[in-house]
Amino acid sequence: MRIRPGGAADLPAITAIGDEIMEWFVSIGNTGQWGTEPWSRNPQRQERIQAQLDEGAELWIAEVDGSPAGVLATHSVPHEYIEPAAEPELFIRLLLSSPRYAGQKIGSELLAFARARAEDKGVRLLRVDCYAGGTGDLVRYYERNGFTRTETFTVGPQNWPGQVLEQRW
Repeated sequence: MRIRPGGAADLPAITAIGDEIMEWFVSIGNTGQWGTEPWSRNPQRQERIQAQLDEGAELWIAEVDGSPAGVLATHSVPHEYIEPAAEPELFIRLLLSSPRYAGQKIGSELLAFARARAEDKGVRLLRVDCYAGGTGDLVRYYERNGFTRTETFTVGPQNWPGQVLEQRW
């Protein structure tokens, strides 16, 4: 696996990975996280990623044999619905890994890469937010990757349940 810098030209590949994840989510009944509509039919998904890039987020693409297998976007500030930390941080704004590469630890490698990026910047706090509904598997995934739970939150009129997690060193 190789991790390379990404950019706006990667939006079609990111959308394709999003579509794969949505198909898998629907197949396992996880419709509470992102609904049921494929990313390719929702232009707001691409607009949100482009907006993050425009705001200075760093985008990274994990490739396996030259094919996009995962996506990581980080920024020095969290999403607008999360309170910024009282110290410098690196916030994971997007983490996707293609179900085609299940079991190859693409997401875990991207998380380790994010931590290394934080360390390179002299930052000692890495945070992420995620869907806290359903079975809670996503929260446990981050815990298995060295994160600890901090605050919970809800977003929007449907009260989408979220969890903030952090790593410190």
